[in-house]
Amino acid sequence: MSEQWKMICEVNDIPVLGARVVQRGLAWQKLPSVAIVRNSDDKIFALLDRCPHKGGPLSQGIVFGENVACPLHNWKIELNSGCASAPDEGCTRKFSVKVDEGAVYLDKNELSAPADEFEEALAGSFAAAPHIKAA
Repeated sequence: MSEQWKMICEVNDIPVLGARVVQRGLAWQKLPSVAIVRNSDDKIFALLDRCPHKGGPLSQGIVFGENVACPLHNWKIELNSGCASAPDEGCTRKFSVKVDEGAVYLDKNELSAPADEFEEALAGSFAAAPHIKAA
């Protein structure tokens, strides 16, 4: 496996129809975590652990097929795209995943990428320090 990929866990460390949460960024950054989800076909997916609706923890949702239902308002989020199913709208960030010989890897560049506007807004809602710009 190239240096681009970071081993996170073994497939068997993720419960079938469940998730494992991976922290990202430095502690002071307060970036939302990644939910690594395993469905009943042993397919592995990785999404930002925040529903695009109200930021509910997708890692605590019910996994069915290639979807997860947000535990807050039951929005159905497609695991392969991170997007809500109609009539709901919005997407959460998707992360690249590789599985090799039973090990689950995430892309290091994606894990360390700066927060996008959505993530910064979520981080702000969890009392993260605002970015201070020099005058």
